[in-house]
Amino acid sequence: MNPLLWAARKGPYVLVTGLVAGLLLPGLAEPMRPLLPPLVVLLLFVTILRMDPAAILGSLTDLRQVIAVVIGFQVVIPLIIVSVGFVGGWTGTAIILSLLIMTAAPSISGSPNLCMMMGYPAEHAMRLVVVGTAALPLTTLPIFWLMPELGDLWAVLKAAFSLFLTISIVTLVAVATRKTMLRRPSQTALLQLEGLATIILAVFVTGLMPSVSAAAFENPMIAAFWIAFACVANFGSQIAVFQLTRTRLAPAKATAVSLIAGNRNVALFFVALPPEVTAPIMVFIGAYQIPMYLTPLIMRRMYRA
Repeated sequence: MNPLLWAARKGPYVLVTGLVAGLLLPGLAEPMRPLLPPLVVLLLFVTILRMDPAAILGSLTDLRQVIAVVIGFQVVIPLIIVSVGFVGGWTGTAIILSLLIMTAAPSISGSPNLCMMMGYPAEHAMRLVVVGTAALPLTTLPIFWLMPELGDLWAVLKAAFSLFLTISIVTLVAVATRKTMLRRPSQTALLQLEGLATIILAVFVTGLMPSVSAAAFENPMIAAFWIAFACVANFGSQIAVFQLTRTRLAPAKATAVSLIAGNRNVALFFVALPPEVTAPIMVFIGAYQIPMYLTPLIMRRMYRA
């Protein structure tokens, strides 16, 4: 069987294989680290290439909904967490910082692929990725103003702008390629692209897991706590938002919004914030990849129902 078609049909299990490899073979992470940025670009290109160019932008109504979701996710929820931290005196704790970085981040770039694995179109998720990343310079301003211990705001803005510029260029190239070289792709070709994207995701995660492996060897209880905490934060967010949106939005949109509620690009803050801020939450950042890559396997029944 064609390996790309097999990966498309067994997508959730391919992701779990990559996750397990990353946990059990931490030595793979170091040589793979230089490959991570090109893999992000390739994943974006393959994902957009699979989409209908006319559906990527969407209607004006869709864009209004997208902006409302971005404001709710990246401004309102983080401000609630900051308020809880101030009231309880927990602003400097690793748990509050982890939740704050998670909720202030935009969608992961792989969320359109997750939508496809659930059997839904990826266009709405792609719009949330683009708008959420583009809005990050504005949505982070109140968070960093209230939480100066997070560090340098300009480093985060620089990383956000770089990511947005990458997404914009890759989108233009992918749309041009789709309109010129892949005008009427067959179902087999689309499945092969989906399989390729799944393999890229599985390879990508092996470079992100060494912090969890190191923590597990040093103190298994701490590693277990952060893995459980990351799963509750991720899956809990997805379940809560899906319950709120399942009767208010079309299934494809409810799925996209719910997936993104739990799966955020925390790595964007990791590469931008100073080491003294990220050091206490390094295990969370690694553990957070676990529910992210288990989402297609664990949450698929809820979304397809």
